[in-house]
Amino acid sequence: MGRPVLLALCVFFALCGAASNATGTVLQRKAALRVPPDDAMKLRLLVDMVHQSVWLLGICAVAGAALFQALALVTGPLALAQPVFVLELPFALLIAMPVLHRTMAPSGWIAVGCMVLGLALALGSAAPGGGTVQAPLTRWVPAVAAVGGLVAATVAMSLRRHSGAARAALLGLGAAAANALTAAMMKSAANTFSDHGAGAFLAAWQTYGFVVCGITAVFLLENSLQAGSIAASQPALTLGDAGISLALGLTIYAEHIRTGWWVLPELIGVAFVAGGTFYLSQAVSLTRELAAGDH
Repeated sequence: MGRPVLLALCVFFALCGAASNATGTVLQRKAALRVPPDDAMKLRLLVDMVHQSVWLLGICAVAGAALFQALALVTGPLALAQPVFVLELPFALLIAMPVLHRTMAPSGWIAVGCMVLGLALALGSAAPGGGTVQAPLTRWVPAVAAVGGLVAATVAMSLRRHSGAARAALLGLGAAAANALTAAMMKSAANTFSDHGAGAFLAAWQTYGFVVCGITAVFLLENSLQAGSIAASQPALTLGDAGISLALGLTIYAEHIRTGWWVLPELIGVAFVAGGTFYLSQAVSLTRELAAGDH
């Protein structure tokens, strides 16, 4: 297949992954509302979740998202696939309406449109590409250390706060960092499987690395959803995942984006995405109702 076809497939699989992950997030949020606050940051939280069918459905949706994500990472660069996941926020809000019986103000649709157009402008201008399918250990070590340090810092800061928006946002950012590192390792492992088969896949350290990082991300996400609303956790999760994934794609896989005058439309696109994200998290009636459901 030609490069344009592969890039189109990458975006398609990433969109499917974002929608599937958003479904999982909403279902897990529904389950998290039924868990006692005292279970926060304890393994008992996951035990309580497992006994809920809605949580199991959410995990199935997350597993489907992981499959779509792997397909996106095999067909395109990390710097293209992961930023598409910012659309998980509008997907999550749209899915939450029937699942959590919420409504969204008309202005919310404008914010959703800003996110979609902003993402298209940013990625179209940046045109992520190039890079390698594998990376040397000398690139992995500093990247793992930096992302691991960020995760540890967000968890430490969250422990100083009680349940609420700040704690949910911090844990959402920690989950985003773990998600981004999971995607980076998954890309390597998926390409190993594609090029060399199951034996090489099982022998690659990245295979076990993305499993550990993925479990960490799920654990932090569950606690983020338990600490506060989707409105508080999702912006940090989606924007953080996109930004950190872009950085990992450029540093680990030597991918590239356009520079020069292209930076201006890229920044305009990012501004539209960020503006739409924060508007949805703070001003839309749906997010206010989600926050009210925490009490």
